[in-house]
Amino acid sequence: MEKGKIVNIIDNFLVEELEIEEDLVSPSANLKSDLGIESLDFVDIAVIIEKEFGFKIRGEEMVDVKTLQNLYDYLYVNINENK
Repeated sequence: MEKGKIVNIIDNFLVEELEIEEDLVSPSANLKSDLGIESLDFVDIAVIIEKEFGFKIRGEEMVDVKTLQNLYDYLYVNINENK
């Protein structure tokens, strides 16, 4: 899957479902401090990733995911490895 498609899916989810202001959603945005994503939001993100991309996130893999760019990169690698 192309990285642009991954970015669109995640960004749309953040804006539509988590009601994050669109102008805050950028690759450099910190998930917690800039976007205000809390632990329950991470559960929602994990569910949408499983639904949209077909794999489960393991918590220990998400330790280094601090920014949206980290999340995009993590998804890109995992989606394309699992083909």
